[in-house]
Amino acid sequence: MSLRRKSLLPLLLAVMAVAALAPAQSGRYGFGGGRFGRPQSTRADYPTWEVKERFEQDVLTFVRIQYSSYTGGSGSRRGSGWRNDYPDSDINFSFRLQELTSMEVATDPIAMRLTDERLLDYPFLYLNAPGRLEFSDDEARALRRHLLNGGLLMMDDFWGREEMENVFHEMRKVFPEREPVELPLEHPIFQLIYPLERKPQVPSIQAWSQGYEIEPWHGDMSDPAPYFKAILNDQGQVMALMCHNNDLGDGWEREGESVEYFKRYAEKWSYPVGINIMVYMMTH
Repeated sequence: MSLRRKSLLPLLLAVMAVAALAPAQSGRYGFGGGRFGRPQSTRADYPTWEVKERFEQDVLTFVRIQYSSYTGGSGSRRGSGWRNDYPDSDINFSFRLQELTSMEVATDPIAMRLTDERLLDYPFLYLNAPGRLEFSDDEARALRRHLLNGGLLMMDDFWGREEMENVFHEMRKVFPEREPVELPLEHPIFQLIYPLERKPQVPSIQAWSQGYEIEPWHGDMSDPAPYFKAILNDQGQVMALMCHNNDLGDGWEREGESVEYFKRYAEKWSYPVGINIMVYMMTH
């Protein structure tokens, strides 16, 4: 069975002209609701947009994967790791994707489990903070089916040797016959719409505000370089992208908190590589 995508026509229009990323016209730089003097954000804190009526059933939806396994880290608890940067990053990225490309993007991103029967309706999956997650057998089977049928998984915000080894271990449950490969800078994910001169590395705003270019509290950080490991299908196309030593989602979430952080990370790295990934998924 193929992945149950709607018509790709409105999505493929993304290869047309792409606007330059610019500050949001909201009285401050970007959005990032809930972190700018408000204790908690609501959907009303964010911009919204209209989907063309004829494309209401043909939109690209940002889907965040929920999981229950323990992720560790300061203040975390069992089952909470999937919520990192949520929902700010998902809404901000969805807004920027529809603003900067011709894609028709759902106004409300969603979160669901890998075992949800609706999973095959959505080609793009985002999994945050996978450094200590554990896939159940059912989750591994569902993810394998999704990716072999045309989906793409982006794994983000895991750092250091131990977390990388855990992610590789869990992905072997999904694809025991396939090994991750490092994507070269020449790969379309780094060049397709926004050409990047080097592989991105985005620390959290907390790390950056303390003077770090990485997040040093994730165990063995003896190799702090950014890596983009991919699991490829038989045609050489990316099915799963593991963005190691990166917190790209924080660039999406926190764009409204600091002009400098926005310019240095959100505008330069997080949004360009995210948009490249989305367009790659729909055109390859």
